Amino acid sequence: MRRFPEAPTVNAELERVDFRITPEYYIDTAQVIDPVVLRLLNCCPTVFGIKKAVSDLLADRLDITLPEPAGVIEPGATVRGPVIAAAGAVIAEGAFVTGPVLVCPGSVIEAGARVRDNTVIGPGCRIGFGAEVTRSLLTGGIFMKHTSFVGDSVLGLGVNIGAFVSTTGLRVTSGPVTEPATEEVCAHLDGHRVATGQTKFGAVIGDGVVVPAGTVLQPATLIGAHTLLYPKTQVGGFFPAGSQGR
Repeated sequence: MRRFPEAPTVNAELERVDFRITPEYYIDTAQVIDPVVLRLLNCCPTVFGIKKAVSDLLADRLDITLPEPAGVIEPGATVRGPVIAAAGAVIAEGAFVTGPVLVCPGSVIEAGARVRDNTVIGPGCRIGFGAEVTRSLLTGGIFMKHTSFVGDSVLGLGVNIGAFVSTTGLRVTSGPVTEPATEEVCAHLDGHRVATGQTKFGAVIGDGVVVPAGTVLQPATLIGAHTLLYPKTQVGGFFPAGSQGR
C-alpha cells in the first residue's frame, strides 16, 4: 500500500484556541431550542468531545436532566435498551431503535429507520426509511429521509443528508482494520494533524449544509456552516464556513 508523508500533529495549545474546532464554529447555539442539546454543546470546548459527552449524558454522568419519556412509541416499533422519546417525539411502527438513545420533541423516527446506541436526535428531525444513525448528535431540524448512514458524527441545525450519503469513521491507510478500533483518527487543518481523541470519528457538518446524494465523507471531515458542497463521490478535509467546494 502506498504510504503518504506524515503531516505534523498540531500542538495542544493550538487545539485549545483554534475557533475552527469549537462547536460554535459549526452550530449557532443561539438558535438551539432544546435545553438538553444546548447544555450538551455548552459543556464541550471542542467538537471532538461531543461524542463522549453524548455517551456521558445518556449514562447519567452529566449534571443534565433528561426529559420524561412522554413521546409516542407506536405498536410495531422495535425498541431495545434505554430509549427516551420526549413529549412530541414519535418512534413509528417499523422503526428500530437500540438505546441508549434520546429522541427530542418533534422528531420522528420513521418506519425502516434505524437509530443505535449513544445517539441524541435533536428536535424536529426526520429519520426516514433506510437511514441509520449511531453514536452521533443531530442538533435539530435534520432531514435524513433516504437510505444513508451517519456514525460518530455531529450534525448542525437544518442539515440535509441526501440519499446514499455515508460518513466513515476509520482510515484504511494505517493498516488492517481492527474491531474495536485502536488507531486515533486525526483531522487536518492548515497542513497539521489535529488529534480528535477518538478511534472512530466521522464528520462535523455545520448548520444549513446539504450533503449531495451519493457522497462519502472521509474520516474527520469538518464542514463549516452554510458551506455549499457540489456533488462528488468522496469529500474530506476542512471546509471553511460559507465556502464552496467539492
